[in-house]
Amino acid sequence: MEAGARRAVLSDWAARLVVGTLFGMLSLNLLTDFVHTHRLTGLWMLISESLVVVMTVLRRRTQVVDRSLVTAVITGISLMGPSLVRAAANHAMAPDTVTALVSSIGLLVVIAGKFTLGRSFGIVPANRGVVMAGPYTVVRHPIYAGYLLTHLAFACANATVWNVLVLVMSDTALVIRSRHEERLLARDSSYQSYCNRVQWHLVPGLY
Repeated sequence: MEAGARRAVLSDWAARLVVGTLFGMLSLNLLTDFVHTHRLTGLWMLISESLVVVMTVLRRRTQVVDRSLVTAVITGISLMGPSLVRAAANHAMAPDTVTALVSSIGLLVVIAGKFTLGRSFGIVPANRGVVMAGPYTVVRHPIYAGYLLTHLAFACANATVWNVLVLVMSDTALVIRSRHEERLLARDSSYQSYCNRVQWHLVPGLY
């Protein structure tokens, strides 16, 4: 195996290991909170993040990947945020029924987006094929939109300064990451045509 191919394989497995480790940290905290409080908001966020692990393992490999340092840092920040938040039952800004509903909507959007992508899902910006069906007919990044909803609900249900700061930082990185993905995919003529049909990045009518 050539050195370049070897590095790509090692990088791929390293990404899977990091995602698995971060998910383990998040699982321990949110499952413990659910056992003690039976609040659904954190549990829905956990399910949403668990899909990242499953889809990362099943994703299709590609040679068209953004391996720049800036993109790696941005992707890392966006991934680490959810694993660093902590449940805080005494710091809720809204009832669990409300935050759980918002989180449920976000989770449904995430599930629809990930199952539409199938094996084209990835962590680092790459071209694994242009998908133009399902929620991708509404916005260019429905999975990220779903993340933002589940993160907003979690922040309202667990409104500590730490959680808000972490999620604002990681979600800002998530938005920047989406633009890096678009920059890479713009080299594909089919993606250019797709962007002409779907104008909105994350929120219809707003952005």
